[in-house]
Amino acid sequence: MKYLLLLFTIAAFTSIILGFALDVDYSEKLIGFGVAGLFFIVFPIFSYIHWKDKKVEDYMLTKENLDKMRETQKREK
Repeated sequence: MKYLLLLFTIAAFTSIILGFALDVDYSEKLIGFGVAGLFFIVFPIFSYIHWKDKKVEDYMLTKENLDKMRETQKREK
């Protein structure tokens, strides 16, 4: 999955760079496809890879998590 992400990322950036570098009629389409590829393909795959084994509750600001943060700050001082 990581290699697929790398492949799509390289393809999207190549499309964007070629769109700016080449002086052809469809250069704006190359840039658009590159940006759309980053937005609709690369970012969701990246998010899935890096968040699949995490618990969302650990990152939410609940009363328990706020209390833990305050205790940690008191201990550090």
